[in-house]
Amino acid sequence: MEINSRGDEFFMREALKEARAALERNEVPIGAVVVGGGMIIGRGHNLVETLTDATAHAEMQAITAASAALGGKYLNDCTLYVTVEPCVMCAGAMAWAQLGRLVYGAPDPARGYLRHGEGLLHPRTEVTTGVLAEECSALVTDFFKKLRG
Repeated sequence: MEINSRGDEFFMREALKEARAALERNEVPIGAVVVGGGMIIGRGHNLVETLTDATAHAEMQAITAASAALGGKYLNDCTLYVTVEPCVMCAGAMAWAQLGRLVYGAPDPARGYLRHGEGLLHPRTEVTTGVLAEECSALVTDFFKKLRG
């Protein structure tokens, strides 16, 4: 699988732009991009409140967009960058899409897929964690502090 030449931080910053777009809509600020062939082929941010749809997570939006761009359901040569560790639902979608690589920023010990085991992803999916973790975490933490404030 091709590892992009621009690097993980570059694409995580693009996912952070998506997270900020979610924040502007008063959504939980999580963003995602799918990269294939060194280019962004899918973008997404949380739209759960906007669409009143519990499945409208950033990863789901980005996977749908990438699949449409490729004209196929498999993302085995792609990398998904997401600001926060995916939930079980999103990990399942990544498994069905046979995602080649997952890169996420901040862990989510309460709702992240790792709470339920690494086996939720496709067996060939490579995982990289902690990319711009502090910045990714701060967006979500600040959002919930203001919400509860």
